[in-house]
Amino acid sequence: MEHVEHPGSAVQAPVVPGRLPLLGHALQLWRQPIAFLESLRDHGGIVRLDIGTWPVHVLTDPDHVHAVLVQQAQRFGRGRVFDRLRPMFGNGIVTTDGEFHRKQRRMIQPAFHRKHIAEYTEVMCRQAETMSASWTAGREVSMLTETRRYALSSVAEMIFSGDLSRPAVAEVHRSLPVVLEGMLLRAVMPRSLDRLPIPLNRRFDAAAARLRQIIDQVIAQYRDAHEDRHDLLSLLLSSVDAETGATMSAEQVRDEAIAIMFAGTETPATTLAWIFHELGRHPEVEKRLHAEVDAVVGTRPVRPADLCELPYTNSVFQEALRLHSPLLFTRRALVPVTLGGVSIPAGAEVAYSPYALHRDPGLFRDPTVFDPDRWQEDADGRPHDHRYMPFGAGQHKCIGDSFAVAEILVAVASVASRWHLAPAPGITVREVPAGIPQPSELPMIPVARR
Repeated sequence: MEHVEHPGSAVQAPVVPGRLPLLGHALQLWRQPIAFLESLRDHGGIVRLDIGTWPVHVLTDPDHVHAVLVQQAQRFGRGRVFDRLRPMFGNGIVTTDGEFHRKQRRMIQPAFHRKHIAEYTEVMCRQAETMSASWTAGREVSMLTETRRYALSSVAEMIFSGDLSRPAVAEVHRSLPVVLEGMLLRAVMPRSLDRLPIPLNRRFDAAAARLRQIIDQVIAQYRDAHEDRHDLLSLLLSSVDAETGATMSAEQVRDEAIAIMFAGTETPATTLAWIFHELGRHPEVEKRLHAEVDAVVGTRPVRPADLCELPYTNSVFQEALRLHSPLLFTRRALVPVTLGGVSIPAGAEVAYSPYALHRDPGLFRDPTVFDPDRWQEDADGRPHDHRYMPFGAGQHKCIGDSFAVAEILVAVASVASRWHLAPAPGITVREVPAGIPQPSELPMIPVARR
């Protein structure tokens, strides 16, 4: 039964110390966003900070986050971050809400059925084999570049097929990285700054426009050709709303394709890079992972059926995703709400940081320690219920989470079957704020295992 609090004795959320006139807490968020978001838990389960004159209620307690995402989800809509991304994603399921969101999710869900995930995983296996086969022993590679190329190639081949789509695939490789880099700043900075002719805005707007234009062209070609190409774009174009019999417009298909490209690229590519970084720092973990992959995969290419036979590899993935989670999500209260005795007015922005929650010492034993064993079935400190939510929860939970997990595990197993990746000497890897904090640089040296 849903738990609803009544506002009788509700209080205002405490304001985080350090607020400046006009700027609010923007300077702290700008200078050290990761450390600042982590510090908020020291001030309460729900605290208020101001970004300029924009007040935000930040939830630092997973029970409150669960209430917003699941128990009282109908009282909250998409927040400001999603509003600010609408010029890029249009009306895809990433940015929409309410009945329209439910309808779109119903129409897209079949594209992520187990049968199709198995087909997509075949594509990932080929792309992972191509990536790991392209390296030369002893020759340094940038892991972030490699994992992004792998993720982009996998997602592009999954969405588009055939010669018709080659220009689109090339444009995805060119423009999507530019969009990803500019998204966090675009999401939090005032709308009034969008039109300033600064290089960041020019690059972001040009890349977003190119991406939309090329996908519009491919959709028009698909519709003119009247043939099923057995790819995700064909599935989206042929999907029908079971209740109304309606199909999606070309613009809607484009928006959903861009949303899927983003989701299938940023999280998997960044998480993969962090996995290889953590394996390079923890040789005992790498040794156990290599032993598991050797027993299951051996020297042949990875197959989709292998993934369910790699429990320790999956634990390594879960632990890397816990340590390197998305930085910030928002929701907006549609009606007055009381959470944890705190009054949140209608229209107020509510935010939470999976990154900060997943590193909370009150929720995770030794939270900054990379320990895949915490994910074993019988582990004392195994995360349970809603303390761990890398893919969100409730009606807006990531629709492609099983796709992303397969994409990551395939690449880890493929690389591990062939290479030990040694950290390049003299490099200090730092976290760079982004949708998911990125490695500042991650050069590694492949060392042949056989």
